[in-house]
Amino acid sequence: MADSNWLTEFPQLDRGELRDIRKALDSGYREFSREYGELIESFFDPLLTFLVWFEKLLLATPWSIVIIAVAGLAYWASRSWKLGLGVVISFLLIGYFGMWDNTMRTMSIILVCTFLAIALGVPIGIAMARSDRTQAIVTPALDIMQTMPAFVYLIPVVMLLGIGKIPGVIAVIIYAIPPVIRLTNLGIRLVDKDVLEAATAYGANPLQRLLGIQLPLAMPTIMAGINQTIMMALSMVVIASMIGVKGLGQPVLKSITNQYFTLGLFNGLAIVALAITFDRVSQAYAKRAQRHMGGLNND
Repeated sequence: MADSNWLTEFPQLDRGELRDIRKALDSGYREFSREYGELIESFFDPLLTFLVWFEKLLLATPWSIVIIAVAGLAYWASRSWKLGLGVVISFLLIGYFGMWDNTMRTMSIILVCTFLAIALGVPIGIAMARSDRTQAIVTPALDIMQTMPAFVYLIPVVMLLGIGKIPGVIAVIIYAIPPVIRLTNLGIRLVDKDVLEAATAYGANPLQRLLGIQLPLAMPTIMAGINQTIMMALSMVVIASMIGVKGLGQPVLKSITNQYFTLGLFNGLAIVALAITFDRVSQAYAKRAQRHMGGLNND
């Protein structure tokens, strides 16, 4: 009874006040988007130009060259001919079932989003590792980004920039960037303090310690964060298709709305093939980096 009385007596806004707050926030955001939407959109024009160019490049490149390049990258990262052969077979099947163009569109978005997430996330992770205050500020933001439903990201972005590639890229980056930030921070903080003290004793400055010791020793952990970022970016493909991002997500969305089972299954398997390829390549490279650093440490 005491709990129920506490709940009934808890102070709450009445419906009128709550409605007024919502109207004020909605109208404020609409005015902001009308006032600054074009300016913000023009800021992303170079990125849009690069995205369009990169997508056209992948679409215009002969399929044989793309397969050789991806298989060669897989073999270089893993030194495994089995992985390279698996990549070749997967991409041949993607082309055989008529999903090549959508796969290239998806690859262009995922690669650009991943590189942007790395370019933004690694410096933030380094700043967190070097400052406890920065870590205390950034960590709650990362918690919100990882727990917020993915659909919520689309609302303010679409209201501000409309539909298209750039809103999709922004939503994917917001969703996928936390792992690389967290694991960059963790990897640098786990570097042995004795090694850093020895480097300082030999006269290394902070930048030399960062580039020559901390980042190389933290590379396996950072690569694990990059791997998770790639997987989370791929998981946003279908959701991003709802705001006009072309690729494998649109046929999957179409199959859901029209109950086309095979269309959704084949395109879903193509997304899985991309995910496995990126996952195996990044994991293999991380393991190689770890073995290399282990060998240096033993020496």
